Amino acid sequence: MRQIDFTPYRRSTIGFDRLFDMLEQGTRSAPAENYPPFNLERVAEDRYRITLAVAGFRPDELDITAQQNLLVVAGKKSEAQDNAAQMLHLGIANRSFERRFELADFIRVVDADLKDGLLVISLVREVPEAMKPKKVAIGSGSTVEDVPAIEAKAA
Repeated sequence: MRQIDFTPYRRSTIGFDRLFDMLEQGTRSAPAENYPPFNLERVAEDRYRITLAVAGFRPDELDITAQQNLLVVAGKKSEAQDNAAQMLHLGIANRSFERRFELADFIRVVDADLKDGLLVISLVREVPEAMKPKKVAIGSGSTVEDVPAIEAKAA
């Protein structure tokens, strides 16, 4: 895989350090583990859903941690198996995993549900009011010189 040098872009941009760090990390890291398989979907303009195939995991064996700009989903399979059963073929993956998702700013985890072997995590983007675009009213054209000055009264 080719290395991309983002140095020229870093010199001419402000506030994109995190984006460039993520891009560089993606080109440096080893091929990502593809277990468990997952889907990413956009449900609405500001709503997203991550669906992971976690067949064989119980809710108490799954751990979902949401930090700033990072979502970590981990599955820890308990070692206790039914000793009376002798496994002839083991085709269902039964291993522990940790899957990391980089989240954009203002993305919040809403909830998570486990049904039919699928873990569904709902996300929403909530931009604070202070960060949303605002309309600026256009004034009447009066300038500072047009506004009458307040004269001080002589005492």
